[in-house]
Amino acid sequence: MDILLKAIPIAIPVILVILIFLMGYVKAPPDVAYIISGLRKHPKVLIGKAGIKIPFLERVDKLIVRQISIDIKSEGYIPTQDFIGVDVDAVAKVRVMTDPEGIQLAMKNFLNMTEDDFNRAIVDSLQGNMREIIGTITLKEICNDRKKFGDEVQSKAQTDMNALGIQIISCNIQRVTDENSLINSLGQDNMSKIQKDAAIAKAEAERDIAIAQAQAAKASNDAQVEADMHIAQKQNDLAIKQSELKVQEDTKRAEADAAYTIQQQEQQRSIETATVNAQIAKTEREAELKSKEVEVKKQSLDAEVRAAADADRYRKEQEAQAALYQRQKDAEAVRYEQEQAAEAAKKAAEAARFAKEQEAAGIAAVGQAEAEAIRAKALAEAEGIDKKAEAMKKYGEAAVIEMIMNALPEIAKNVAEPLSKVDKITMYGEGNSAKLLEDIINGTTQVSEGTVDCGVIYATDAFSAGLTVVDEATAEMCGQVIYPAAVMKNSANPDAAKAFLDFLSTDEAMACFEAVGFSPMA
Repeated sequence: MDILLKAIPIAIPVILVILIFLMGYVKAPPDVAYIISGLRKHPKVLIGKAGIKIPFLERVDKLIVRQISIDIKSEGYIPTQDFIGVDVDAVAKVRVMTDPEGIQLAMKNFLNMTEDDFNRAIVDSLQGNMREIIGTITLKEICNDRKKFGDEVQSKAQTDMNALGIQIISCNIQRVTDENSLINSLGQDNMSKIQKDAAIAKAEAERDIAIAQAQAAKASNDAQVEADMHIAQKQNDLAIKQSELKVQEDTKRAEADAAYTIQQQEQQRSIETATVNAQIAKTEREAELKSKEVEVKKQSLDAEVRAAADADRYRKEQEAQAALYQRQKDAEAVRYEQEQAAEAAKKAAEAARFAKEQEAAGIAAVGQAEAEAIRAKALAEAEGIDKKAEAMKKYGEAAVIEMIMNALPEIAKNVAEPLSKVDKITMYGEGNSAKLLEDIINGTTQVSEGTVDCGVIYATDAFSAGLTVVDEATAEMCGQVIYPAAVMKNSANPDAAKAFLDFLSTDEAMACFEAVGFSPMA
């Protein structure tokens, strides 16, 4: 047992090392670089090697380092130096530079990209360089030395690729076409020159044969010599005529090329205009999207404000129900006390009546009329008290409320007469904000239940309770309750608080406040 206890401190680190090894073991293939980063000052790069990352504290990112073929297209006819539009297809083979500087540059631009994403990231730069090279050379130069053309594209594009950590291995021109099939015409022109040279050589040979034959039979063949000279002259005239026709054909072709160049320039201007319009449309769409995002944020904020208001209203309703229940119990207690007081008054009236009757019987000689009058008065008072007690018992609180409501106009008149001469009225509660809130809730509840005809409460409380406002107090009649808003010095999110404070000053926020009974500050 002691041996096991001593072995535990040694076994725990060994187990941890084994777990780290099993969970953090990674092996990179030859064509993909694994970049381990996290706790290291400089990321570790693995290519065709294995390594260890610390679980949960370090991460592994991937970077493609194998050779990738990229199709390069001019995407339309591009004018050459001699103003001939050509369409060129080429294939470039590229890969990520494996030196430390190249890896660092590639990590910034192509980390965790797929091969398709990699192609899209650099194809625009390669196509742009190829189009730029096309504009600096002639059609004959492109057709006669495609390798030189591809090398120039590779050399120029490599300057841009160096900043991305990309090496261009090769650039091969696959296809070259032009709009008017001038490349085929160049082949036909070369064929015509070859045929012409052959015809000249043949004519010279035939001439030499004729001269030899003429020398052999000069005397007898003078006429034939003259004929041959005439034929040669005709052939020469034919060659001159053919040359003149060729010049006319070349002139017309040049005029057609010039017209095409002008048309191509017009098309290029149209493309540039369309591109600018597309950028403007994109900018407008982005602005519209941002505007919609602001609207969504405003709606979310409005929903939060309304939810808070609903929760506060529900709390007030529950508190008001509790207060109403307590008032009902208090009213029942008051009614019971009134019934007991009426019963006591009734008994007192009966005792008084009995005393008066006994007194009247004992003093009949002194004044029977007076006794009878006193007895009648007592009886009337007792009956009145008895009737009031019965009415109070029968109608209870409703009767009391009716009496108060009937007397209310006269009371209001008497109270208002001295108040008309008062400049300012200040109302005091019990010095307790909770009590003030309770009074407001009680007033709201009584109006809602119809136990009172009207109440004086805050406009916001009337809105929360769904009551109908029949009149409003003026600024001269009472003061204003001002709700301040500010960003706390120790706020955990000062920027968000400032943004919300700015929103409260907008017309939209003011409209929300006014809708629930608040008035904006001037």
